Amino acid sequence: MIDINADFHIHGKYSGGVSEDMTIPLIATQAPLKGLHVVATADALHGRWRQHLRDNLTEKGGLYSTVGSTTKFIIQTEVEDMRRVHHVILLPSLEAAESLAEKFAKHSKNMDVDGRPNVSLSGVELVDHVRSVGGLIGPAHAFTPWTAVYKEYGSLRECYGDNLRHVHFLELGLSADTDSADRIAELADLTFMSNSDCHSPWPHRLGREFNRLRVKELSFDEIRKAILREDGRGFTLNAGLNPLEGKYHLTACSRCYLKFKWADALKLKRRCPECGGLIKKGVAERTLELASWSEPHHPEHRPPYMRIIPLAEAIGLAIGVSTVTSKKIKSRWDTLVARFGTEINVLIDANIKEVIEADREVGQVISLMRDGRLKYVGGGGGMYGRPTLTNEKDKYYSGNQKTLDEY
Repeated sequence: MIDINADFHIHGKYSGGVSEDMTIPLIATQAPLKGLHVVATADALHGRWRQHLRDNLTEKGGLYSTVGSTTKFIIQTEVEDMRRVHHVILLPSLEAAESLAEKFAKHSKNMDVDGRPNVSLSGVELVDHVRSVGGLIGPAHAFTPWTAVYKEYGSLRECYGDNLRHVHFLELGLSADTDSADRIAELADLTFMSNSDCHSPWPHRLGREFNRLRVKELSFDEIRKAILREDGRGFTLNAGLNPLEGKYHLTACSRCYLKFKWADALKLKRRCPECGGLIKKGVAERTLELASWSEPHHPEHRPPYMRIIPLAEAIGLAIGVSTVTSKKIKSRWDTLVARFGTEINVLIDANIKEVIEADREVGQVISLMRDGRLKYVGGGGGMYGRPTLTNEKDKYYSGNQKTLDEY
């Protein structure tokens, strides 16, 4: 058996809001620096992107590779259903993606316009179609307040009906983690995924959340077995952001990002008294509503969840530089990755004493991260949260702000 690191959900350059740099050759050069063995192809239903995949990838065992890179790619897409719920789909081949695109074409007006197409089908129907081509499907970023299954439904069964028995994984999303999701009883049998959903290929985005799997070899069938937890295969680690870094973790105004207690938001009819913006319910609040228990009940098969930050962020914190693409950060990033092989090694696997010896300031931040002692300013309303080494506090509505009628 071998352990592999995988990011099962990204986007290509034809999806809205995605960098033009999101191409297979560039992703293939960045993934090994991050420490990823398997990366999703993204957007496999989009005709031009699928041609890009054909032009750059060759298949072996249901996974794909490109010349000059050790990175393996798994065919993946994300779709939005008729209720605006997003789903992650993993497929065994480009031919399966072609077949699925043909099936969905009659139900979609933007299949070749956006890499993340709208498909006028229910969750139940999506499962049937995905299964017919040998694929796997599960909820994408399951708790976010705009386009997630738990935004639209009170249970997975409401979305997938009897086909729930064919749904084997759930993507936590950046605003949730295992502790929050494992308070919900209906999720106990599902494999949790922590994926980046990234829009650019650089290591502070690619694999910012990833999964560690135990498999016999690198193949689609082995990954399927790991998701289904068959024959000793399975997930051994979920690694991702502290949910406080997620854009929707706390209840906040979607325009000015002032944070609210949910009771206050309801009194204000979910309108911000500062700017009039819509107050979006946070993932923390939503998981409380869905929770079966006040504390997480981790099933025996659930691996640990490690809260990480990208190495560039750790370096920025250590030296007081906020722009993760600065030359000062890149210089130290290059040195550490050259010393320890990959970013993931620096963040979670290398001996912390050796990391501190290599770079004392950065190593001390990573030590805080590994020990769960980093502090955060929480995200909400669409703005990311961030780690901090100071005593910064979240700015909450106090009840003393003016109302709209007072302006």
